[in-house]
Amino acid sequence: MRYTLLLHYPEMSADELGPEAMAEGMREFDDYAKAIDAAGILRSAEVLQPSAVTTTVSAADGTLRVQDGPFADTKEQLGGSFVVEVADLDEAIAWAAKAPSAGWGAVEIRPTATRFVDGAWTPFAG
Repeated sequence: MRYTLLLHYPEMSADELGPEAMAEGMREFDDYAKAIDAAGILRSAEVLQPSAVTTTVSAADGTLRVQDGPFADTKEQLGGSFVVEVADLDEAIAWAAKAPSAGWGAVEIRPTATRFVDGAWTPFAG
């Protein structure tokens, strides 16, 4: 099964974190990414820029709205994601539990339903 591990945690600037905490966090995420890659299950990983540079687009009522910043007013942010291919949800949970951000935020695990490959959307069947 393919799962996306969505990393949510309190948003802090590098200045708020301080250089030591920033370096430690970067080292922990580097170690985590290398462990997932070494296990042969990593399909992709992304680190997102701060929510301050987010643009949100909506058109629920037929009128296009473009809003600077995140849609949700929250103290936590979606900071990044890892796409992994593992045997089952239990294995995805085990890897999510190892994410450094699980200690100060939440890791949402979402199974892949479909994917876009070679110009077409196809159901993902593990």
